[in-house]
Amino acid sequence: MVPDPSRRYAVVGLGSRAELFVRAIAGAGQAELAAFCDSNRTRMTAHNRWLSEPVPVYPAADFVAMLGKERIDVVVVCTPDHTHAEYIAAALEAGCAVITEKPMATDAAGCRRILEAQRRTGGSVTVGFNYRYNPVHRRVRELLADGVVGEIGSVHFEWLLDTQHGADYFRRWHRDKAASGGLLVHKASHHFDLVNWWLDSRPETVFAMGRLFFYGEANGLRHGRHRSYERATGNVVARADPFALDLGFSPRLKALYRDAEREDGYLRDRNVFGTGITIEDDMTVLARYAGGTQLSYHLVAYAPREGYRVAFTGSEGRLELEVWENEHARPSTPGKVRVSRPPGTAAPEPGSRARLTVQQHWEPAEAVFDGPVGEGHGGGDVLMLVDLLSGTSSEGSADELAGMWSLVIGLAANRSIATGGVVSVGEVLRELGVSS
Repeated sequence: MVPDPSRRYAVVGLGSRAELFVRAIAGAGQAELAAFCDSNRTRMTAHNRWLSEPVPVYPAADFVAMLGKERIDVVVVCTPDHTHAEYIAAALEAGCAVITEKPMATDAAGCRRILEAQRRTGGSVTVGFNYRYNPVHRRVRELLADGVVGEIGSVHFEWLLDTQHGADYFRRWHRDKAASGGLLVHKASHHFDLVNWWLDSRPETVFAMGRLFFYGEANGLRHGRHRSYERATGNVVARADPFALDLGFSPRLKALYRDAEREDGYLRDRNVFGTGITIEDDMTVLARYAGGTQLSYHLVAYAPREGYRVAFTGSEGRLELEVWENEHARPSTPGKVRVSRPPGTAAPEPGSRARLTVQQHWEPAEAVFDGPVGEGHGGGDVLMLVDLLSGTSSEGSADELAGMWSLVIGLAANRSIATGGVVSVGEVLRELGVSS
């Protein structure tokens, strides 16, 4: 599939993640990239410099006016998470289709706003869950659907964010739970969507625990990692900190953030052992699904390597997937800043590989896949872009209901952490105006 040439696209939110979509739309040579919208003109200007043909730019206040003036068909939402609902709802009301970065929203009010707008308009909302498109993940879904482990009794899912990628959530706006919903919403929505999709089922009850164990000022002091600086760029004290991110060493980050600070004061390079962090870095979730399958999920954001392992144990055996996204985290050094990159712009991290095995009762384990994985979420980014920009829905795409179901686990987990109790997913659904 190729992008539909009859559709005009606008991208709202021109931070680094937007480059994934900007490159895909502009580079296809068929779909029309028609406009940018952001609260910061410098970021839009930077993206335009990287295009062969610049597009019109609009301030955030003129978002709705832009949709009409530029005859926009599809809006791609890449703004900070807590603003997704505002833009998605407005785009739907204007008659546009929406492609949004995950999570679809960060709270029940935002999710309900999107669902109500979609029901009123009948418009299309697609959530960019790129892990659905990873070929190994699709193979997992096929094997489970074929019944290789029988009836699934339990799922164990461990996700490791390393001290490069994981630390990055504590440098930027994600560190504020009001803006991101915490990692159980911002990051784990990826993973909860995968479990929902793999099982073709829905959660019913959730219990969670979480804490800030590694990052933050108090933990930095306790573990001997604290250094006294607010932001890293140009700071002498930060030069000796392997967790520091100096924007001056990345022309791309400098253009998008350092040069843009004069407009809004946003700092992309905060001290991960500083003050003001309100999200957790170590979280455990237990969930029971319809039919009785039990999920145990653990996310840490301070591991020495990055990757994940998933195990499905059923009445006929066990399926295990282990993925190494890198062999070990490397400290930040001048000119070698590891942050999110558009697919195809760099090789996979050294050691990126996956092993998928199936073991039935009374039999040895059999390797279904054992080898390297593609760049960009195991090759999922490129396949997702081809699908989402085609103008048609595929079996793998995630609509607003899939976005909702991935979100409700995180919302219930956050509520459980706050209250210490078991949370019924039905409680959250009622707040969304959805019957369970």
